[in-house]
Amino acid sequence: MEPFVRLEGVVAPLDRVNVDTDQIIPKQFLKRVERTGFGQFLFFDWRFLEDGQPNPSFELNQPGYEGASILVAGRNFGCGSSREHAPWALLDYGFRAIIAPSFADIFFNNCAKNGILLVTLPEETVNQILARAKAQPGYKLTVDLEKKLVSDGARLQVSFEIDAFRRHCLLNGLDDIGLTLNHESDISAFEAKRPSWKPAVISGPVPVLGR
Repeated sequence: MEPFVRLEGVVAPLDRVNVDTDQIIPKQFLKRVERTGFGQFLFFDWRFLEDGQPNPSFELNQPGYEGASILVAGRNFGCGSSREHAPWALLDYGFRAIIAPSFADIFFNNCAKNGILLVTLPEETVNQILARAKAQPGYKLTVDLEKKLVSDGARLQVSFEIDAFRRHCLLNGLDDIGLTLNHESDISAFEAKRPSWKPAVISGPVPVLGR
């Protein structure tokens, strides 16, 4: 996955609490077998009207939030089912960081394993960011994972906490597969020694005892 070190981007405000994964990516769009292409369905029931036209009252459809890479939302973001399609949709849409007072645990882990940084800040601070993003479409933040700092270059500068292992993985772009491949030489050495202390792997049909 792509490393996350420092991101400067436009903030999209989603001033709603308890945004669940079925709103992030509705169940009818979970039929794709690849991880890409879900961004077009992100927040589908909110983004579009019944006739398929964009909903002009939805935050992400309003002028000034095009190309936003930072999403700011209310508490308990990502609750509901554990579908990994939710971070896939957010990432495919263009979001690399999400700021909220709290997140659902499984969603939090799924995002980290897909290269999305989730930043937990006090609700008062999140409300300040939401207010600024709504009052100034195009409002930008810098999220610095190395320094563990969120700032807007003016009035806002706030630090955040993150688990050291999760921070290491994001900084280096390591998902579960990447972490395993870090030990590729050890794995190869183990496999090379296997025939010396175990029977060779049998190819073909496995014999059934008693027949």
